[in-house]
Amino acid sequence: MNETIHWTENAQNMQADWGGDSRHPAPKHIQAITQISAEQAIQLMRQHTALLWRGDYHQGKQLLAAIKKRVRSKARIHTDFHKHRLQQAQHSRLFQLLLVEIQPQGILNNSRAPDIAAALNDVFGKPNQNALLLPLHLLLGYIGAYEWHKTGVSIPALQGQKIHVPYGVFSPVRGEYLELVAHAALPSACQTAWDIGTGSGVLAAILAQRGIPEIIATDNNPRAIVCAQANIERLGLNKQIHIQHTSLFPEGKADLIVCNPPWLPAKPSSDIETALYDPNHQMLKTFLENIRNHLSANGQVWLIMSDIAEHLGLRPSEALHQWIEAAGLKIIHKIDTQPTHQKAREQHHPLSYARNREITSLWQLGIQ
Repeated sequence: MNETIHWTENAQNMQADWGGDSRHPAPKHIQAITQISAEQAIQLMRQHTALLWRGDYHQGKQLLAAIKKRVRSKARIHTDFHKHRLQQAQHSRLFQLLLVEIQPQGILNNSRAPDIAAALNDVFGKPNQNALLLPLHLLLGYIGAYEWHKTGVSIPALQGQKIHVPYGVFSPVRGEYLELVAHAALPSACQTAWDIGTGSGVLAAILAQRGIPEIIATDNNPRAIVCAQANIERLGLNKQIHIQHTSLFPEGKADLIVCNPPWLPAKPSSDIETALYDPNHQMLKTFLENIRNHLSANGQVWLIMSDIAEHLGLRPSEALHQWIEAAGLKIIHKIDTQPTHQKAREQHHPLSYARNREITSLWQLGIQ
């Protein structure tokens, strides 16, 4: 149930549901505005006053952009990962304090506002019945995600077929690890495979394309389950791939178990970040500790990992080898590749020293 927010505007008592990120508290003080400078807005926001934008929609976007530019230009540059993440979280909380009010059925009354009902339905699953206060930067993210969901991501490893990903599910934009799965040598007589933490379903689809007749794809994120099922149906792979809403493993054993766990041992700051951040590598450790019970005698585990955590000083270089050995597994083969995404080539990002050295690997493991 959404939290209800109350405020006074033009001598009237107002209320609406809170639609902001659940990891940030709802604002206690709200001031309606139609125009304000970025500097004045930042001063009020740093005093914990949320600004409810009643002006022109596009001017509101310009104000938000100006606020972000000013805040980031004055921010210290942290090359330490934890300080960088803390600063990002602080900025996120600040940017969440520029609001718009969404009327029931996804209507935005600001002048020149676009039709946002479909984008909101894509995120929330149904039209809002009450007025909703929503951070403008979240709304813009929802609109962008909806457009990407409609357009889809072309996957070369699937002969250019598209994977469609809604807000809240990690998008397979990093093609280098998809190519590893598409071309690595399969275990002999591979009849069954599992894709653990399937997300969009893209890895399961690649395995099906490679001819594995029985595949189970699991995830504990309800949005991912819906997303993966839709993609599998769209690609016509229903007979080969079955989606299960469960944490980690289904029942039984498989000849091949593929997992692309979160690569960074840190606390996620939003739901979608659970695909990227996993405190203390807990998901990875649990996966490795239990995998022998689910692997057939001559089967393989394919673990997809980046070494960026090592370059950031978040994981010792020998840790992954130690965890693999402790799990009773051996390394059959390891295939390395360099990321090709844009962030890997950036030179001015505070963490570029790590991103520029990153290697993505497919670890092919077997039982000792």
